[in-house]
Amino acid sequence: MATTKAAQRAQAKAEYNAFFATCPSRQLLDRLSNKWVVLVLCALGDEADGGDGPRSRTMRYSELARLLAGVSQKMLTQTLRSLEADGLVTRTVTPTVPVTVEYALTELGGSLLDLTRGLRLWAQDHMDEVLAHRSAVSASTAP
Repeated sequence: MATTKAAQRAQAKAEYNAFFATCPSRQLLDRLSNKWVVLVLCALGDEADGGDGPRSRTMRYSELARLLAGVSQKMLTQTLRSLEADGLVTRTVTPTVPVTVEYALTELGGSLLDLTRGLRLWAQDHMDEVLAHRSAVSASTAP
């Protein structure tokens, strides 16, 4: 049995199969499934103004904070740092008074735009249906 588990671990490392418990791609999936990650990528992908293509724009921290209603300073900072660490976003510091910090998508981050856009649009388009199902389940389980 140990041989089978060892073989599965070796296969997971070689193929990055997220169905295996030891696959590091699970960490990336966990990060990408965060709502703030999706919204930051969409914002930097020029979607906030109705953009329809995979264009990237540069935004200052304060612009992102204003655009993403409800995000705390701590959460936005953590999200941007994690996206930068993963190579999805670049952070450019310009030595002005005060210091200017701008964020933009990398090529790797831009490759996620179709997926994040689709997820965001699906959520917006199907929210009424989801709310109706939630309501029906709540009503059927109420005492």
